[in-house]
Amino acid sequence: MNNRILLIEDDVSISELIQTQFAKEGFDISCAYDGEQALQAFSEDIFDIILLDLMLPKLDGIEILKIIRSQSMVPILIMSAKDGDLDKALGLGFGADDYISKPFSMIELTARVKANIRRALQYSNPVITTVTKEKIHVGELDLDTDNFAVYKSEDEIKLTAKEFQILKLFMTNPKKVFTKAQLYNLVWGEDYYGDNNVINVHMRRLREKIEDDPSTPRYIKTLWGIGYKLGEF
Repeated sequence: MNNRILLIEDDVSISELIQTQFAKEGFDISCAYDGEQALQAFSEDIFDIILLDLMLPKLDGIEILKIIRSQSMVPILIMSAKDGDLDKALGLGFGADDYISKPFSMIELTARVKANIRRALQYSNPVITTVTKEKIHVGELDLDTDNFAVYKSEDEIKLTAKEFQILKLFMTNPKKVFTKAQLYNLVWGEDYYGDNNVINVHMRRLREKIEDDPSTPRYIKTLWGIGYKLGEF
């Protein structure tokens, strides 16, 4: 079965360009040109990924993002001409999985779509091996790798897929320092092009969930000018 895309884009020329590209790649693609059409399409079908423009008529992209994310963990990739840090923080903060700025190349968009679908499939169909450690304990945190769950003092913490990946990476490599480039490559599965904001937003939100005081983190330490590492307990 072909992967299914919901494309939410009000610019017809951009929409047609993306449709042509992904049709060549063997995807099935449905299109919506405003916020109301987008929610209608989402309610009527199941998709493997959603490509979402922020600037839409009738209902803006951030509102659509919040509504969809409250109902589904389908990967959402934001496409927007708004390239400021605020827009990226808003989009990723409300649960977007990735962000691409307009204008973008079809090669880059295709690569990001495939990478996000691949990661989503890995989480929905996890491969359990005999060497997988079922639970990892650090400080007050317990990470259950089999069930993709995290607990702090026995209270479950709700993490997104990428937040879980980041935390797992640190907890399974307690002595290792990770640069931002390494984090992006290992968690996002792509080469790093210096977009600090994506990592900064995810790190901030993760710390808000696991740290007693996010401004003075104990679990994930920042090594200024180098990267991050797990704190010592």
